[in-house]
Amino acid sequence: MSDWGNEDKATSNEVVDSFDIGDLAAAVPEVNGEAKPNAAKPAYPEASDNWIQRVPYNYNEFGDEGKHDWEHNAAVYEFDGEIGDVGPEHPALEVQLFGEPETRKKQGVDFSNITELEVFQEGPARVDPIANFEDAGLHPAMLNNVKLAGYETPTPIQRYCLPAIKMCYDVVAVAQTGSGKTAAYLIPILNALMGKAKKLAAPRPNPAAFREGIDQAVRAEPLVVIVCPSRELAVQVFSEARKFCYRTMLRPCVIYGGGPVMEQRAQLQKGCDVLIASPGRLIDFMNNPHVLSLRRVRYMVVDEADEMLHDDWKQDWDTIMSGGEIEEGNVRYMLFSATFPKNCRDLAKNHLAETHVRLRVGRAGSTHRNIKQVVYETAPYNKKAALIDLLESLPPTRTIIFVNAKRTADELDDFLYNLKFPCTSMHSDRTQKEREAALRGFRSGLSPILITTGLSARGIDVRNVMHVINYDLPSMDHGGIEEYTHRIGRTGRIGHRGMASSFFTERDEPIASVLTRTLLETGQEVPEFLSAYIPEDVSRLRFEADSDFDETETAADNFGGDDAADGGDADTWGAGDAAEAQPAVEEDSGW
Repeated sequence: MSDWGNEDKATSNEVVDSFDIGDLAAAVPEVNGEAKPNAAKPAYPEASDNWIQRVPYNYNEFGDEGKHDWEHNAAVYEFDGEIGDVGPEHPALEVQLFGEPETRKKQGVDFSNITELEVFQEGPARVDPIANFEDAGLHPAMLNNVKLAGYETPTPIQRYCLPAIKMCYDVVAVAQTGSGKTAAYLIPILNALMGKAKKLAAPRPNPAAFREGIDQAVRAEPLVVIVCPSRELAVQVFSEARKFCYRTMLRPCVIYGGGPVMEQRAQLQKGCDVLIASPGRLIDFMNNPHVLSLRRVRYMVVDEADEMLHDDWKQDWDTIMSGGEIEEGNVRYMLFSATFPKNCRDLAKNHLAETHVRLRVGRAGSTHRNIKQVVYETAPYNKKAALIDLLESLPPTRTIIFVNAKRTADELDDFLYNLKFPCTSMHSDRTQKEREAALRGFRSGLSPILITTGLSARGIDVRNVMHVINYDLPSMDHGGIEEYTHRIGRTGRIGHRGMASSFFTERDEPIASVLTRTLLETGQEVPEFLSAYIPEDVSRLRFEADSDFDETETAADNFGGDDAADGGDADTWGAGDAAEAQPAVEEDSGW
């Protein structure tokens, strides 16, 4: 591997002080300038004994039409409706929802790198941030859920979203991946409905006495709808909603493509107050008004909004956002994303109230300094050898390997498995059973190496993912630097530290310029082979991942364009407000 393992390239990347993990003390492989692997060894040696035993693939498991542990059937807190506004504690379910007490802590040791991010309020409305969850005016049961979930200190996006939603504002929030956006909307929305379930929710059967197929099913009329771009993200948000709905008398459900329609319908017909859905399956059920009605919806959340708002989705999005029976003016809209391109701004202008809160945490589309980014130059034919070298040079840890093609995922999975690495893989051609089983094996640690396409790039939050490898860098025609940002954001989440390694070949030259700028932005030194792409004037950089930068937009087209017309810079998101926006960094608050 003539270019892999070059000493100068490796040392040029040792720049991020925050990456100092005990288990990965040798984060960047030590090299001595010699070609790897050693010529005396087999070209592809088997996995070392440090990795756990690989798990054989069960070819019969996913063809069986019998019982399968579908994620939409996961246990939720249920009650008989006769015990007041808050349900009693359920210790066994607490462990199932929140895990064992010693494993619940969410925030890592470098949480300060998250809290130091600047927060800009750029909308027509302003809110005062909270300093801690105790000051957020949460119902005691909800505050207890927050503690059970392992949240100790609110992240910047949570400091502002909690009071904004409590004050009944529509919200647009743009924050870095791994900054706690899911809890930022779930906690205040569910808290606002605490004690109001009997008044607002639709009638539903008593789950303790309900007999499926015998008792009368009801139509689902949720109070909250959360739309997610992928099945896996919908399941993950559902998992979080199960925690925060504990003892609230609010029943969460999830619907997504690939899962059995009849089972998901049965879950809805037991009653649903909080609905998490992928777009396609949501529209399918909306077309069956005897099963699902949105007439009671009070909160509509669009998670990872930029991913879902492509032109071919316009008609479907008009259907979802209008909701058929949604009462105009009675719905609070929330848009959350790590980036915010023009189609998101158009959606916001069409649906959000004129007086709303716009929040920007850090730079749109950016990553944070808890992630050490290392780029290695290699030839396409040397990638497999470079990958084995990289996996063997670090202590075994939960690792995600991203590729660009489904066939590459399958091939790499077979390749690593035959070398006795404990791996699994997933992509969009796999059945939903296989996708859920792969992610479950990865989360549990039975298969700590996950090979996947961009399918898993957004929103997926798995504890202790310490290493992300871009076996293939994203194509500029399919995601580009924004997908790169989301991919590496699977590690280093909410104060934890992580590492992102990328293999750069001659085929990746189209992304070289923006990749170099991303390295510069996060304080990483640029390796020598990318030095030609460093701009002459670094102080005047404009990053393509900045979703508010669009040279073709005029002030009138811009979100917040009226303010821009009053003297703001016309090519920035909310430019007029941005001129007034003050970084919400308070010296006496410790962040």
